[in-house]
Amino acid sequence: MKTGYRITIGVVFIILGIFGLFLPFLQGILFLLIGTVFLAPNAPPVRNLRMRLYKRFPGTRHYFKNLRKRH
Repeated sequence: MKTGYRITIGVVFIILGIFGLFLPFLQGILFLLIGTVFLAPNAPPVRNLRMRLYKRFPGTRHYFKNLRKRH
């Protein structure tokens, strides 16, 4: 996926996540997590957060690697 599209999709999910924190029909946390996954390769703070999550929850690294292989 091209970098511009990845950043755009990530920002859209982050915005939806912020709205979802205040609106009961949107899943805010889910959209925030999806947005950080899209932004992680381009933003060092988000990448560092992802690495800390991988250390705390090692199973997620394996899950996301398998998910990338399928697509």
